[in-house]
Amino acid sequence: MVLPSHIQFNEERMATPLISVVDDDHSVRESLARLIRSVGFGVQVFGSAEEFLSADQSRQADCLILDIRMPGMSGLDLQRELSRRNRELPVVFITAHGSDDEVRRRALAAGAVDYLLKPLKEEEVLKAIEAALDSR
Repeated sequence: MVLPSHIQFNEERMATPLISVVDDDHSVRESLARLIRSVGFGVQVFGSAEEFLSADQSRQADCLILDIRMPGMSGLDLQRELSRRNRELPVVFITAHGSDDEVRRRALAAGAVDYLLKPLKEEEVLKAIEAALDSR
């Protein structure tokens, strides 16, 4: 696995971290999946919060990259539901709606590891994933 020099894979963590991506935009899901695979992590993608919650393999996730605004259950709603279910899963929020400081504040106050604005920068995504994995 070749990681950018600023990203250090923690060998003590787990053999292959599994990152879940939840976003209603197919192109965002696919580009994030390619990036995550390129550094050797496992990835699973979901088009909605409801799809993530109903998938058996979602319980295996080590980190969740989660869009804030989606049809149906929002990213913040999913974060609350995971907390209600006592799922300690580090969350990195992503959004195209960066001007909503109140949403950002609520997400971070509820324990999100990071809050990234679209268009996403690969280096920022990888740093956020690393921080999320290190927080476990």
